[in-house]
Formats: sequence, C-alpha cells, structure tokens
Amino acid sequence: MASADPLVIAHRGASGYVPEHTLESKAMAHTMGADYIEQDVVLTADGIPIVLHDIHLEPTTDVEQRFPERARNDGRYYALDFTLAEIRSLRAHERTRASENGSRVAVYPGRFPAFSGHFSVPTLREEIELIAGLNQSTGRTAGLYIELKAPQWHLAQGYDSAKAVFEILTDTGYATRSDDVFLQCFDAPTLRRLRHEFKTVLPLIQLIGDNSWGEDGDNDYDAMRTAEGLAQIATYADGIGPWIPQVITLQADASQAQSTGLTEAAHAVGLVVHPYTIRADELPAGTSAEQLHIALFETAKIDGVFTDFPNITRAFVDDRTGARE
Repeated sequence: MASADPLVIAHRGASGYVPEHTLESKAMAHTMGADYIEQDVVLTADGIPIVLHDIHLEPTTDVEQRFPERARNDGRYYALDFTLAEIRSLRAHERTRASENGSRVAVYPGRFPAFSGHFSVPTLREEIELIAGLNQSTGRTAGLYIELKAPQWHLAQGYDSAKAVFEILTDTGYATRSDDVFLQCFDAPTLRRLRHEFKTVLPLIQLIGDNSWGEDGDNDYDAMRTAEGLAQIATYADGIGPWIPQVITLQADASQAQSTGLTEAAHAVGLVVHPYTIRADELPAGTSAEQLHIALFETAKIDGVFTDFPNITRAFVDDRTGARE
C-alpha cells in the first residue's frame, strides 16, 4: 500500500482539464502520470455502480433537459431513480451550479467549456477496464482509488452499494490487489463493514470532512482528528483522507505555512495521509501552486494528495524526488 515516494492521486481524473469522471478525463490522468485515479461510485435504479461524484445528476449532466419530469419533490434528479440505459442517454459536461436566475453556469469557468463536447457517465466496470487496458498498453501502472458515495443513504433506499462495488472488484480481479486499489469513504461503519464483513485485504481510507457538511452517516469528524480518534481509525483503516485546511494552516505569507499536527499524529498510529484537493485554479489567497505543494509535502509531510491537475503535482513530486528521469 505505502509508497516510498508521495502519491499523485488524480481527483475525478484530470478534472482540471476535461469534465470530471468521464473516461476521457481518466485517460488523460493516466497519460499525465497519476499513480492512482479516483472513482466516486453511486448506483443506478437497476443496481449498477456508475462513476459519478454526486447522488444527483443535474450538476454534471443534461438530465433536466432530457427528463424534466423526473425530479423528486426536492427538485433534484437522483441517479438512483434512473436505469443504466437512461443514464447512458445523458450527456455529461463540466460541473455546473444553479445561478441566481435559475440557469446553470460553470463552477470553474476557466476549465473545459460547459455544455460542450460529447461525454457520458461511465460504469465502474468500464472505467476499470479502461485503466487496466492503459496499464497494459503503456507499461505503467495506475491504480484505482474508489470512494463509496453515501452508502448509508443507499441502504436506506434499499440498495447495498458496498456489496455492488465489491462484486465488481471481485469480477475484475481487483478484490485482492492491495497494491493497486484503495477504498475510501466518509462513513466509518461502512469501512468497518468492508474490513470485517467483506474481509477485504484492500487498504481502507477514512475520509474526514467537516461536521457542518452533512455527510452521509452519523460521523464525528472533529473526534476523528484527536489522538484517540486516530487510534480508533487505525483499528479498521490504513489511512485518512482529510481536508487540506485540516492538515496545514496558511499564513498571509504562504512560505510560513505550518502543519496542524494531524499528519504527525496519524503517522504515529501507522496511518497514511492523503488530503484533498489541490486545484491550481482555486488556490488559497496569496498562495501559488508550488507553495501549496511545498506546504503539504515538505512541511506537513503527507503521503499523497488528491489533485485536479495531476500533471502539476506529478512534476512537483518528480522534481523533489528525482523519481522519474
């Protein structure tokens, strides 16, 4: 699981350049030298694991135009309400948000033009096949970094996303490839279930958010960051995935960044630390991409990082380690 050099983890693929979680984004991330490529997974109405960051479809697809009558009472379009065949009919696009006048606009205007291109939502199996194929044809290995999205919500809807994902991993030969797969989740009970019920040998990562975010399940992320909480995580997981501000504090002068102590405390109980997310187009005020990388890798001494721009992070890591000539 652990690597001598820090890991470059492509966040939703090369999402700074190509719409997130499309196969094109994953192929680009592979070409850019990512060590691992992330897959967020939710289920369709017919129980198929698809790669999508949200349980909702409208931020990254044209579902509102294709199926305007299919929103739930809250006005949202849930992937779980659509069959795989219906989701295949959608066009995926750059991430959007609702504007004040009700139209959708790009979250990151400088990225791939919103609503253009011909992209689709892939299944987990399709993405695994793509990455395995690229590993063979290029001779370099990129691993899978799978996140189970809202597993408790899925269970409440009558769907077992953990079981569905594990079945795909077993079918594709990845269920025992502990050097090639990470499984992550914000929900601690789901990770415990993977470890104890499914008896997975794959490394598990406890994602750590903020208690105000309303993540799936009943999890106290403040408690997780204490020495006692980290020791508890170490009983079922192999690492943590914290939010970057939980790992470093940035002063007005970014060169004076300080570690919060979380990485050191996690390392003390044998946990690796893979924070999220470096976005070169959404940096902390007064901070350059290089300064942020230095703060994370050299000041906080993290073990890997999620990045929307895997080429930038790859270049930084290679420059510091001399790992690739």
